[in-house]
Amino acid sequence: MLRPYMIASTIGLFCAGPLHAGIQARFVEGAPKDRFIIENVGACDVEASTLRIDLAPSSGRLIFDVSEAGAGVEVFQPLEFTDGVDALLVLPSVEDGQTAVELEIASLKAGDSLAFTIDVDDTIGQREITVTGSEIAGATLTYAKDGQSSSAVFSSDARTSLTIPEC
Repeated sequence: MLRPYMIASTIGLFCAGPLHAGIQARFVEGAPKDRFIIENVGACDVEASTLRIDLAPSSGRLIFDVSEAGAGVEVFQPLEFTDGVDALLVLPSVEDGQTAVELEIASLKAGDSLAFTIDVDDTIGQREITVTGSEIAGATLTYAKDGQSSSAVFSSDARTSLTIPEC
């Protein structure tokens, strides 16, 4: 005969499993500033790691436009963090025409987000100052820690997500 404590123990065995961290990122086209939002949607904190957004493989061959005299067109906007800056070890610098930014994470708590604004331009379209979801498709988000890495690709809806190994 099964007793209630035996049932609870058995259920606990089936429900227990490794906890994972998950990162979701999205790009939001805006005027005059574009926005990247990175969210820790997993069960654990993301710590002592690097997140890299790489625009080079994007279908629009996107670049960061952060100065008036550089590779971008018309409006430019420097990198500015709007949320979660305390999750970073250091503030990254981005030069005009650069295609990637690395975010050195100290600790991004489960449920927290990191967001920044910057100007992104395409280099092959007719409207370089407006970036559509299909133009960011192919850009990558890479997570790296202790010599291990995993990557995910932005889709045409300007979003990506990746699962990070056990916490």
